[in-house]
Amino acid sequence: MEEHYIGVDLGGTKILAGVFDAEHQCLATDKTKTKPEEGYDAVCSRIVRAIRAAAESAGIDPAKANGAGIGAPGSISSDESQVLFAPNLDWRDAPLKADLEAQLGCPVWLGNDCNVAATGIHRLELEAKPNDMVSIFLGTGIGAGIITNGVFLTGATRAAGEVGHMVLDPDGPVCGCGTRGCFEALASRTAIFNKVKSAVDDGGELTPMLEAGDHSVTRIRSGKLRRAIEAGDPLGKQVLDETCFYTGLAIANLCNLLNPEVVALGGGLVEQLHPFMLPKIRDAALERIMPGARRVRIMATTLGDHAGITGAAILAHDHA
Repeated sequence: MEEHYIGVDLGGTKILAGVFDAEHQCLATDKTKTKPEEGYDAVCSRIVRAIRAAAESAGIDPAKANGAGIGAPGSISSDESQVLFAPNLDWRDAPLKADLEAQLGCPVWLGNDCNVAATGIHRLELEAKPNDMVSIFLGTGIGAGIITNGVFLTGATRAAGEVGHMVLDPDGPVCGCGTRGCFEALASRTAIFNKVKSAVDDGGELTPMLEAGDHSVTRIRSGKLRRAIEAGDPLGKQVLDETCFYTGLAIANLCNLLNPEVVALGGGLVEQLHPFMLPKIRDAALERIMPGARRVRIMATTLGDHAGITGAAILAHDHA
């Protein structure tokens, strides 16, 4: 009997669902907006709709799938049944496993979104070869999955991997967590938006990142930033250079601490902009990595947006 596994990448902005075969090949996907402001039940319904749409495209009944894996943006309970805290969704103690199993009719397993995406990169793209690896995901926020001695680093309370909240500049901007100068406050897409908005609002600076006829910045997608860089926009180049510098600085700190074989970069920013970003990130990192840790491969994942759903499907495959 043919095996099928469902993978879901649940984010604060979007939900991406995919159906995979036993060899971890993606058969179909569906994407929808998360809309966390509508509440927990509404988000659960949107997850189920995305799964059913992907399953219909793949020609399967989700109730007959071997299992579904969900990468959720927050801390997961030790029994992997609840999302204990997901700030971007405003969730606490959410019983996501039981609620989705009741609606889907197949087993569901939960994991932290960054660890799940790192699993996809490690197992499928890198064929499980690196014994020590750090995956960093640059998007609306910044998170990481850390593998050391072949296993994920989870920490005493399963809260390890919050590299976005390493302080890189104590006098820097205030982060969403309340601390000043976090990596996330300096180099995420949110940080880029804040810098561009400040430059436009304070100085009336013109940039291709403005919508036609607008005089203020309302949002910045990674693709819009890429197009501005390609057009030679000096403001776009400045904010991207700062992002690369702080990302390199964070990587150097992690390499000096953990000595990984590979640092894999993913997330929406990297997917759209890695040709511009990687050389500058590598230069900033290698200037600061101690000689004994410099034999590190700094790369962009080729899985792109599919890293999360691939890892989630692998999570379901391993449990099933």
